[in-house]
Formats: sequence, structure tokens, C-alpha cells
Amino acid sequence: MRIVVAPQEFKGTLTASEAAHGIADGVRRAVPAAAIDAVPLSDGGPGLIDAVLASRPGRLQSTPVQDPLGRPIQAAWALFDDGLAVIEMAAASGLTLLSEEERDPRRATTYGVGQLISAALDAGSRRLIIGVGGSATNDGGTGMAVALGARFLDGDGRDLPPGGDALARLDHIDVSGIDSRLPEATVVAATDVRNPLCGPEGASIVYGPQKGASQDVARDLDAALRRYGETIERDLGVRVLDEPGAGAAGGLGAGLIAFLGAEVRSGFDIVAEIVGLRETLRGADLLLTGEGRLDRQTAFGKTVARTAAMARDQGVPVLVVVGSLGDGWEEIAAAVDGVEVAIGAPPGEAVTLAAEQAVRKWLLRGSPARP
Repeated sequence: MRIVVAPQEFKGTLTASEAAHGIADGVRRAVPAAAIDAVPLSDGGPGLIDAVLASRPGRLQSTPVQDPLGRPIQAAWALFDDGLAVIEMAAASGLTLLSEEERDPRRATTYGVGQLISAALDAGSRRLIIGVGGSATNDGGTGMAVALGARFLDGDGRDLPPGGDALARLDHIDVSGIDSRLPEATVVAATDVRNPLCGPEGASIVYGPQKGASQDVARDLDAALRRYGETIERDLGVRVLDEPGAGAAGGLGAGLIAFLGAEVRSGFDIVAEIVGLRETLRGADLLLTGEGRLDRQTAFGKTVARTAAMARDQGVPVLVVVGSLGDGWEEIAAAVDGVEVAIGAPPGEAVTLAAEQAVRKWLLRGSPARP
């Protein structure tokens, strides 16, 4: 029996690789003779590097950067033997780098992301995948662009301070000093967020509150990003306002499009291609996938749902191991062959026990195993 193990990270508890290892251990307890293909996955948010490193030769790098509030930290990124660089914006500008009291999307900056891009260029990479998720920012990627040599100026020709709030005073953009290596680089922004830059579904209104913005602040930030988008179109000739994914990571998607010529692609699609997920599933007897929380959002194109759909297309049964259940989890459960909740601590052992239980139930019943 050949079993594919392909989870994403269990946010805050297990990386994708740790989850895959724990699930694989559970599978071995249930089916000692099984051949197991472990394929950690990511949707482009935190865990992207982990997933890609598990599938191809490369090495982690560490670069000194500024965090969302301008403080010095070390941020990891990956450089692969074929010259590909993979960066997670959250490593430099992520929400988890701030305490709840420190969250302020009016001031938070993506400057550290630009420092990571510069480090990748210094290392000789000209192919970059940038994971766009988990941000603390709402600056449209202006901090990133400043780190790469762009300037954002007010009506008096003064440089704007960091953060999305200042974009309300943006008068023009100067890219005369931007890094000359950027035109040589092919950049892909990896995200499964399709929000536009502005409006009711835009970066500020939808995601601003989780980053510390009140409704009034979110509306102000939305207006500032609209001014930013209009200025980009006027000064750079690039339209970003209505581009799907431009609103990802507080508008970093828009900045990557405007200043790096990035293509915005599904993070899941990118990772699935790199790790050869479809090919690995072909002819498998069973798939185990999983995430930290199974709920209604999972059904909207998240990694677990898309992995399960890919397996079902090839006639492969699907079991799901999760850390917890939320509203609407039944939508996914109805479309797979079993759901098992990992209960207890430590998380790795809980996931192992849940995987073992899920496989044993599937083998015994031949029908969906319900929590």
C-alpha cells in the first residue's frame, strides 16, 4: 500500500514538515508495511520555505533586516542549488513578530522584505518566489520598494515616513534610484488571496482589523492605498488597483507587481508544481492531508481542500487530520473519507495518534470516519 502524506503547517504548533513527520509515524503504526511519500505543502504563507526545502536541494540563509516597526532582527530565506530564491514576507514583516499591543498597520513597514530581496540578488539569484501572507503591514509594499531604492514623496518633495498612513500624503514616486538588477529578475508572488488593493474586498477593509486597525483606521488606510494605486498608474504606467491579489499582505502584492514586475500566482499551485504533488498522487492508495483548523474557510480554495480535490480527481481516498474544528467543517468532511482531530499534547504526538486512528477507522469501516 502506498500512502501520500501532504499536510500544510498547523499554525502556531507544527511546521508542514513536522506535521508530515507526525502523520507519517501514525500511518506506520496502523500499516507498518506501507510505502509513504511525505510531501509538506504551503499556500504561500508561513511554511513556504519549509515545503520547498523538503522537495529540492537548497539551504537556509539568514539576513539582518528590520522588523515591521524598524527594529533589527534576523530573517531566514532559502537559496536553492538551481539559483531559485524563496522568501516569506512574514519572516521580516509578519504579524507574529509583534505583540498584540504593538500591532499598528498605520506604521508597520515592509522594508525588511526589500532587504531580503536585495540579499537574494546579492547571492546571485534572479528567480525569486515571494510568499505573500501573514503580514503585519498595510503599506502597499512601499517599505519594500524604499529598501530597493524607490522614493515616495509628498507635495514638498520630502520622503514619506514608513507605513500605510503616510500614503494619504503621497504626491509622486521616484524610481530613478531603484536597484538596477531588478529588470533581470523573474519574480512570482505566491498567495491564495485574490483581494484587490482597495474597496470593500480590499487589503485594508478585509484584513486591517486583524492587524490592529479600527473600522475608521481601516477606511483611512483604504483611501491612502487608493491614492497610492492611482499614483502608481500615473507615474509608472502600471495598473494595480483592480488586479487580483494586489491586496495580499496589506497591498504588498501591488508593490511587487509595480516595482518588480511580479506575476501573482496561487501559492498552492506553485508548491504543488515544485513538489510534484499531482505526480505523487498518481496511483496512490490513500492521501492524508491536514491543517491546524478545519472550518468553512478551508472550503474556499485553501490547501487542504485543493489537495483533497486533486486526490479525488485521481480516485485516491482522502483522510484529514486537524488540530481543531470550526464552523462549517462539515462541508469538507462531506467530501472526504475521514476527519480526525488531534487531541492532547505534545502536538506532534497528538497528530501521530490522530493519523493512526484515522487510518485504522478507514481500513476497518471502508467509510468516512467522523470525529
